Amino acid sequence: MHEKFIYYVWKNRLFNSKKLKTTEGEPLEIIYTGIQNSNSGPDFFNAKIKIGNTVWAGNIEIHKKASDWEKHNHGRDKAYDNVILHVVERADKKTFRSNGSEIATLEISWPEEYTRNYQKLLSAKTWIACQDEFHRIDPLFIRMGFHRLMVERLEEKTSEIIVRLTENKNDWNETFWQFLAKVFGFKINAMPFLLLAKSVPYNILSKHKNSLFQLESLLFGASGLLNEELSGDDYFQALRNEFNFLHKKYKLKTVEAHLWKFMRLRPANFPTVRISQLARLIYNSQGLFSKIVEIENPEQIKSLFKTEASEYWDSHFRFNRASEPGKSKMMGEASVNLIILNVVVPFLFVYGDHQNLTMLKNRALDFLEKIPPENNAIIRRWKKLGINPCSAFETQALLQLKSGHCDKKNCLNCPVGSKIVKFTHASEEIN
Repeated sequence: MHEKFIYYVWKNRLFNSKKLKTTEGEPLEIIYTGIQNSNSGPDFFNAKIKIGNTVWAGNIEIHKKASDWEKHNHGRDKAYDNVILHVVERADKKTFRSNGSEIATLEISWPEEYTRNYQKLLSAKTWIACQDEFHRIDPLFIRMGFHRLMVERLEEKTSEIIVRLTENKNDWNETFWQFLAKVFGFKINAMPFLLLAKSVPYNILSKHKNSLFQLESLLFGASGLLNEELSGDDYFQALRNEFNFLHKKYKLKTVEAHLWKFMRLRPANFPTVRISQLARLIYNSQGLFSKIVEIENPEQIKSLFKTEASEYWDSHFRFNRASEPGKSKMMGEASVNLIILNVVVPFLFVYGDHQNLTMLKNRALDFLEKIPPENNAIIRRWKKLGINPCSAFETQALLQLKSGHCDKKNCLNCPVGSKIVKFTHASEEIN
């Protein structure tokens, strides 16, 4: 049995707690189990217990066997001198602090069924560990945990934003621009789009925000896609000539053209089309990040991102290769929703956190509730298990449940897994 399972038993007070006594036979009362520590040092901080007539406040250390105390060299580590209770599954040895004083030890036990339930989850080979028991979970109970999962997911996403923000010297506009460009590439071209954003900083783009042609020349030129051929049509040549001037002016670096992927993409998703749409977005939206912070209606956000490529791309998907003239190439609804999910919402959340503006964090969550549910392989599997999400808020929570808990067999920190561990076959269902 993993030691972390004993942490779980202790934290949730699942051990047999009637007439507790230390291994020395002294009566023991657990007033407060403490706060679990995920870093180095004792396992639980600020616990409170009563041994005999004396109340103790301090830390708790947990092991499978009491002899693990010495095995881990805690007896020589002063960081463990404030441990007031050593909690073990088997008390095979006395334990002492670095000054030689003995630490009270408690041997705990719990229903064997909890152990079997947990071991069954760990050994499961199904899509999720609890798949065989999942039908017994009340869907309402699962939905009750969505808010926590969604905040957890946003915190993971925003951690990357915070790192990049530090790299960019707390420049929110530059950081937003880099994340936005990366998402414009979606999965296949995410990296070259990020390199493109770093090649053409936002402050340079803002100097040319009144000229769509110059914005396109900057982005297409820095993408390296204007270097593919020695000659081309008028639009191609005009972009190249303009970029030659801007390249020298700003000493810009360019992305290597071979990094861009076209194969296995629908033509409407070709990076050429996406770069033109991105240029149009910058052209249409001066002070883009500030504008997004101010917008309260998700429909207005959607309108902002529904940009179209320039006229040349009505009859092209790649430079110098004319195609059948068609509709203007507008950013689709599904693509816009992905941008809101992966850029707008995380940025509103982290910016609200940094500026201590709870309303922005709430607005980010509200946007998710007003976006239709995602449709991907993982969500379809959840639907087969009886969970039918009604918004992007719920699909994002389900994605977090799968990646942050199920895939890692992190069942003890999952509300569903925790329920199943405590399930007894005498119960008819888990509510």
